[in-house]
Amino acid sequence: MLGVSTSITAGAVISGAYLGDKLSPLSETTVLTAQMVKVDVYEHIKRQAWTSVPAFVIAFVALLVIGLVNGPDVTNPVGEQIELNSLNGIYNITPLNLLPLLLLGFLSVRKVPPSLALICSALFAGLLGAFLQPDVMRDFVSGSGNVVIESLKGVWSAMANGFSINSGIEEIDQLLSRGGMDSMLLTLWLIIGAVTFGALLEEFGLIGRLIDPMIRSARSTGRLYLTVFASALGLNIVAGDQYIALVLPSRVFRVEFAKRGLAPTNLSRLAADSGTVTSPLVPWNSCGAFMGAVLGVATFSYLPYAIFNYASPALSVLYGFTGFKIEKVEPGAGADQPASST
Repeated sequence: MLGVSTSITAGAVISGAYLGDKLSPLSETTVLTAQMVKVDVYEHIKRQAWTSVPAFVIAFVALLVIGLVNGPDVTNPVGEQIELNSLNGIYNITPLNLLPLLLLGFLSVRKVPPSLALICSALFAGLLGAFLQPDVMRDFVSGSGNVVIESLKGVWSAMANGFSINSGIEEIDQLLSRGGMDSMLLTLWLIIGAVTFGALLEEFGLIGRLIDPMIRSARSTGRLYLTVFASALGLNIVAGDQYIALVLPSRVFRVEFAKRGLAPTNLSRLAADSGTVTSPLVPWNSCGAFMGAVLGVATFSYLPYAIFNYASPALSVLYGFTGFKIEKVEPGAGADQPASST
């Protein structure tokens, strides 16, 4: 609606989203990485902050400079006041609408399992919408007069097939109308296909044949870090799924890190920086396909502006070469042994 670059906007959105994804105990990739390396998820998040926060600052400054130097004049085809008046006319805008987010934050702090926290928040949002937005709910489901039935039908329809509205302003309708779970089925098929393909590569031993020579040639800590990064990025490209790019390096390199006296928290941070963050940069990866489908921007278009997603792994590998924030344990010790920072 504002006439700004969709590619730069998508890159900025993805940069911010992946900072939150890496530092949230609700993130399935954060929980999975911690479990694979056998470290506490909150300890894992603390270690990730040493690369994620500086990478976010780099992305913030770079995008700010891009916006100030090369940004076009904003041209709003509708007019801000018209948009705001239209939204105010459609919705009952109140701070109470933020309650589902507060519930999600509360459940996260209470360490409720992520899937349960998310579904509870979503269902609470639907319940709250029936009370705070009754007119929207009634118009959406072509009201039958029964408030309870309208609410249940509205929540189910919005979650399953998406919400739609005809406000008379095309830009507003495009902003508010979404496809629900149904719109993501094609992406889910791609994810299922990518996971299946990656599992076959692992079972046939093809991935091990590629990674084992890399481990033998990585004689220094810096080269070992670079090897982990190359493995995770390569799996994102070849296997097409971030979960495989997280699980396999975590499993394969965990023993090697222990042999060299490197704490498992080093590997958990590096695996997340290398596997999770680079996944949306590959068009045929499940994450790249998801981002392209949701944002409506081709992967290669937003790739140059997803600055966080290559600043984070670059910093992680740099730490490996410099020794900054590399934690040590006794060589050969188990992954659960306490670490000391160097």
